[in-house]
Order: sequence, then structure tokens, then C-alpha cells
Amino acid sequence: MSVLFDPLLVPARLIKRYKRFLADVRFEDGTELTVHCPNTGSMLGLNMPGMRVWLRDTANPARKYRWSWELAEPVEGCLVGINTGTSNGLVNAALEIGLIPQLAVFDVIRREVSLGSSRLDFLLTSSRGDERCYLEVKNVTTAGEADEPGVAVFPDAVSERASRHLRELIELKKEGYRCGLVYCVQREDIDVVCPAVNIDPVYAQTLELAEESGVELYALGATLSTSEVRLGRLLEVRLR
Repeated sequence: MSVLFDPLLVPARLIKRYKRFLADVRFEDGTELTVHCPNTGSMLGLNMPGMRVWLRDTANPARKYRWSWELAEPVEGCLVGINTGTSNGLVNAALEIGLIPQLAVFDVIRREVSLGSSRLDFLLTSSRGDERCYLEVKNVTTAGEADEPGVAVFPDAVSERASRHLRELIELKKEGYRCGLVYCVQREDIDVVCPAVNIDPVYAQTLELAEESGVELYALGATLSTSEVRLGRLLEVRLR
């Protein structure tokens, strides 16, 4: 499964991104417009003024902001999917086709599963047994240091929420369930995902605890174009 862009995305240049959900852009004909930004993170490295961006025309007159920002192009030819709302659908499709071999035993996929006061992205079960696996998905867009090509880092800002999700997975693992974290990497220039130690050391420490507790760590890489985003690559998760 992929996210298809129909009609094709339209290029523009970023003027500024602000208020988390908004961005001002300039189209190639000089027209300036405010568009929706479907990413609440810091978007580190992906929000520089003048950067080429790719926009989707929703053609929905009921929307306050008709255009939606879908891709950033921090370096010419390097597309990055910034829409965090697509990551769970992409991972769902990857699970359905067995892209992660270790999870292929599960053939029943439930999304947005309530667990006490929290909600986890996936609960996987098997029609042939009673084993369960809880999964959390994190969207990754940030490249690491310039001297480490091919490495992405998560998170792109301090995230107590991300650390809390890890702690919940650790507790579920203690209760006897299989648990996993899937990094959905919406960029092609990445082979390895690492915790962003310099940005959020608490998250990095909690990720190590999760791995030591038996929480399974996976990363999937996307291929992108102005017509689609598709998950199709298994990437390495490296803690150090």
C-alpha cells in the first residue's frame, strides 16, 4: 500500500512555518498562500525559508486552508514526507504484506487500541493462537549529523510523550505480551535510525531500557515521489 497523490503535488517555496499547523508558501508564479502543515513536531531541518516544498490541493471548499503541505525537499532530489498522519496507514499496509518477518505470524490487525488511559497504535493477534503484540509507531523525518550520512534520529525535539509510550510498552512486556516500536522513516536517504541523544537524552535512555526489557525495535524506510509514498525497506535500529 502507498499514499497516492492525485492530482500530483505542486511545488512551492517555503516562506515560513508557524503556529505548528500553518505555513506560508510562494508558488512558482509568485502567488503567496497560507497552507496547512500536518506535522506538530519541530520539523528540524525541514522548515528553512526558501526550501522547496510540495503541496497537495485538497479541492475541498469547506476547508479553511485548501492546500496541504506533504513533502519537503531539504536537498535537491531528497524528498521527505512530513505528514505524520500517513505513518500509521503505511505501517498497517506493511504489516498486511508481512514486510516485518518477525511479525508475520499475526494476521489480525487492530488500530488505535485503548489501554487504560492511553491509546496504542496497534494490537496484533493471530487467528491461530492467543498471542498478542502491542505496537507503537513513530514517524521519523530528521537526518542526523552531516558527518553521518544515512542516519536518521528520533525525536526531533524533547518528547515526554514518546518516552511515556516506551514505558507503557515496557510494562506490557513485563505482563507477558510481545511489544514493539516501529519507526516509519519517510525519506529515502536513510539506512539507520538512532535515538537523538543530544536532543532528548531521557528518550535515548528509556529506549535502551525498552530494548533490554525485550521490546522489539523495527524501522521501515519509504520511497517517495511527487505521486506517492510507499514503505518497502527494512532499516537498522542502532541504540548507540
